[in-house]
Amino acid sequence: MQLRDLIQQPNAILIDVRETWEFQMGNVPGSFNIPLGEVPGRVEEFLKMDGPIILFCASGNRSGMAANFLAARGVKNVYNGGGWYEVHRTVQLVKRA
Repeated sequence: MQLRDLIQQPNAILIDVRETWEFQMGNVPGSFNIPLGEVPGRVEEFLKMDGPIILFCASGNRSGMAANFLAARGVKNVYNGGGWYEVHRTVQLVKRA
């Protein structure tokens, strides 16, 4: 599924897995910050999330690691959205449509 299609879903959850200081320097409006290092301790929280979970970071590397980790632990509907700038741009395009 394309990033735009995922973001357009009304129950989409945007999670930035960059470090908190990175998130504070710039982020996607409406996104949550759960740094990659915190992901393993929050699996139960992810399991309770409904809707597509779109993970992203600076380049897509950390979010890819998080997506693979969560999928291996039974989290459904989790996607690597790639870099935060691309997610931000796509969110803006969806809002304009």
